[in-house]
Amino acid sequence: MPLRIRHRGHAVLTGLVALATAAVLSSATPATAADTWTEVGSDRADPLTESQGLTSVEVPANSANRYTGIGTIPLSVSSRGWNHVGDPDASYGGYYVEPYQADSGTAKMYRVQAPGGAWSEYVHTLSSGEALNNSWVAIAPSGQWMLSGEYGTMTRFLVFPTPGVNASTSPSANLPQASTVTLDHAVRDVQGCDFVTATRLLCSSDDPAGTLFGVTKPLLQVDLSAEPGTTNVTGHVTALRQLPLRSSCSGTFEAEGIDYDRRTGTLRVIVVSPGFCVLTDSKTYRFTKS
Repeated sequence: MPLRIRHRGHAVLTGLVALATAAVLSSATPATAADTWTEVGSDRADPLTESQGLTSVEVPANSANRYTGIGTIPLSVSSRGWNHVGDPDASYGGYYVEPYQADSGTAKMYRVQAPGGAWSEYVHTLSSGEALNNSWVAIAPSGQWMLSGEYGTMTRFLVFPTPGVNASTSPSANLPQASTVTLDHAVRDVQGCDFVTATRLLCSSDDPAGTLFGVTKPLLQVDLSAEPGTTNVTGHVTALRQLPLRSSCSGTFEAEGIDYDRRTGTLRVIVVSPGFCVLTDSKTYRFTKS
């Protein structure tokens, strides 16, 4: 077959793939619902202490941003089996919550620091069919309710009373699931979510396949039908863009935690570089809405 014909066939195939991808994105992500987030900068992410999650803290005033990684887990916590920390969040009132999981068992744990500095732990016994992993938490602007996510391909987020904030919670009692957010589109390997408004979240997905939205490692927008609480709500999922995947090394990147700072309008997402470059050029990328 002449070379020029093979080139033409390749171009046609590429065009068909592009059209199919656009169709998937357009059917799953109505343009009228989507915000546009533009990259404006980045900072190096330390692989030991800044590789799992991050959050901005408003109380006390002028508090530094907080990060999680394997190096931030206290020995007193890891020695009891809670050896993985996910993406944390902080309420507008200054309660800071970290999600923990163990390699096995029937529970997950939320470690809470009150504005005064005291720490406490809240354990949730898994419900029937609930995954053991505890990837992230997102505290609603009201402060009373908290979303939490499971890893893998999921069509839901879990809703809990915010430990330490909601008066119904106690470190001496099981932290119960309050309700569920049912998503209208499956999501895969969500590593973090954060509220932008009372009913809108942004989420970072580590999806390696790209079959759900036509792109790998997407930034997702989830619009809730109502504020979370004791009543189940639905969530409309929109894929906004692929997260940056830049490194001196080739291989598999890992999208990690996410944070939206309402004071500056800055969105930050951690992307861990592949191979040896995890040590050298993993980044926390910054975005603003345009």
